[in-house]
Amino acid sequence: MPEILRVSRNVRGNRTRAEILDKAWDLISEQGADAKISEIAKAVGVSRQAIYVHFNSRGGLLVELVERADERFEIKEAFDAALAIDNPKDRLIATLDAWLVFVPKIYPVAKDLIRLQDTDPEASIAWNDRMSDLRRWLLTLTKSLRRDGALKTSWTPEKAGQFFWTQSSVQAWGLLRYECCWSEKEIASRLKDSLVSTLLKE
Repeated sequence: MPEILRVSRNVRGNRTRAEILDKAWDLISEQGADAKISEIAKAVGVSRQAIYVHFNSRGGLLVELVERADERFEIKEAFDAALAIDNPKDRLIATLDAWLVFVPKIYPVAKDLIRLQDTDPEASIAWNDRMSDLRRWLLTLTKSLRRDGALKTSWTPEKAGQFFWTQSSVQAWGLLRYECCWSEKEIASRLKDSLVSTLLKE
């Protein structure tokens, strides 16, 4: 096969893959993460078989769906920029800011993946895959705080990362935003005060 034709097909295949993921995101945001493959295929305008060709299974689609969200909303780049900040307090706050900008964007899909965890193994795998990455990023942060002598001695980096993760989780954010009717600004302010005072030396 001529090289130019192979490259053209690869580009077209990658574009179709991205289009499927973006349409699936929009559909799940509206209908929930238990949307069927046939419904996603119909929304995208492709066959069910095309979905399976690209992702092998519904579980593969869900995993790549949340990975695509990271890419679309540039969370890794935001975390990397935060971790490069010299001042430990500013580094922690910038990491939280990056996460709290991301959460409202993923919340419509994330809350449904969380809801389905106990009954849908594929949704559970997809969500836990992304949370594993988040916990690794937060552990990198808290290890850097310990390295710079900013983390309180009562905390290990592991437990400090876990504390950060639970306090700022999608579940906690959703409860504060929609059950308690806090504004996004107040959530960010209260979490910053809590994490700084709890984790960092004065």
